Amino acid sequence: MKEVTTNSLLAINREFYDRFGTQFSATRQRLQPGVKRILDAIRVDESVLDLGCGNGNFLHELARRGHKAPLLGADFSLPLLRDAESSSGVEFREVDLTKLSLVSHPLLVADDWSLITSFATLHHIPSIEMRLGIVKVVRRLLKDDGRFILSNWQFLNSAKLRARIQSWSRVDIDESDVDEGDYLLDWRGGGEGLRYAHQFSAQELSTLAEQAGMKAVDSFLSDGEGGNLGLYQVWVKR
Repeated sequence: MKEVTTNSLLAINREFYDRFGTQFSATRQRLQPGVKRILDAIRVDESVLDLGCGNGNFLHELARRGHKAPLLGADFSLPLLRDAESSSGVEFREVDLTKLSLVSHPLLVADDWSLITSFATLHHIPSIEMRLGIVKVVRRLLKDDGRFILSNWQFLNSAKLRARIQSWSRVDIDESDVDEGDYLLDWRGGGEGLRYAHQFSAQELSTLAEQAGMKAVDSFLSDGEGGNLGLYQVWVKR
């Protein structure tokens, strides 16, 4: 993907979360079933880094359950981080994940993490190269026996969500310049907005893991009325 296209897609999502972060957070007050399934498998002594933490509900739930190890959430959206707010046992930081692989960052000098999570985040990262750079950093941040658990939106599984797909001409991008699986979707809550998202297949994610020196050891669908709007995978180091 051309750098100018990558930057355009990133700008679309930054503008969306700047304008609609508060409204978006209001629609994300309950944990998804897939995330709840993962919660039950996390030990209280595992340090957890949540990349793209949003309003922090996942980490707050771990803290509520009496988690004993460090909990850190990272997100670029200040409206979402304001909703997250730090509480006892949970820390939140403003972090642009697209720059993790490009510059030195405080996250890189922290202790290794037992568990890194990234729910509904990677599908907003454009270009194979940028996604690969991020997951390579994830591998560096993990303990040797650590796990990376991620979920990605499967919006094409829903007729309602497919109806939200918009033409790239709305943002002056040529369809030939984006990757297969890239889509522009509208937002209809508290005003009209646009978001970029990528629809991953399980095989595409597994290939990305392999390229980063990791491997997928579990994969499942969850969330939404049909139980198929979120694709979850568990990765470990190879």
